[in-house]
Amino acid sequence: MNIGKLYIISAPSGAGKTSLVKQLVAGLDDLTVSVSHTTRQMRPGEAHGQDYYFVSVAEFQAMQEKQAFLEHAQVFDNFYGTAQQTVEENLKQGLDVILEIDWQGAEQIKKLLPDSLSIFILPPSTEVLLQRLRNRGQDGEEIIARRMRDAVTEIRHHDEFDYLVVNDVFDQALTELKSIIIANRLTRQRQIHNLKPLLGSLLT
Repeated sequence: MNIGKLYIISAPSGAGKTSLVKQLVAGLDDLTVSVSHTTRQMRPGEAHGQDYYFVSVAEFQAMQEKQAFLEHAQVFDNFYGTAQQTVEENLKQGLDVILEIDWQGAEQIKKLLPDSLSIFILPPSTEVLLQRLRNRGQDGEEIIARRMRDAVTEIRHHDEFDYLVVNDVFDQALTELKSIIIANRLTRQRQIHNLKPLLGSLLT
């Protein structure tokens, strides 16, 4: 069985990362999202264990002490972390795994797992990003202004990623993300195991 591929997908808040990843996983087999742990409050419509594992600061710190995280970071006033055991189990089962993390987490993962591939999703403009944040209806203007400032910090790290995708037209951005996954599944390294019977018959 092939070992799965690890994909890092990052974006500034409001760029549409979550929606794109949801549709990406729905449209491709053998692709899953690693559910992160977070200390932030659950938002309306979210579910524990599906969107995040919502834990207390004390629980998060206990996991840190046990070195249970593959990566962890502080975003705004909350902590986020990816459990190493979950990721490793999925990869061993041959699943491609997506990590939805910020540039800090991406930096940590790249050092630990240099074979992982990273994708950064950009908004088409500052104005569109601001409008998307307002349309979510989740934050007041003060928080939105803070998210816009932090978006600049996030975008400055775009050159640390392997792929850049602009989420202007949603379906086009989704197609580009699918293309990245599919192309990497067709590499000789991934295909050599799958095509062993065919290659054997062709070469006899």
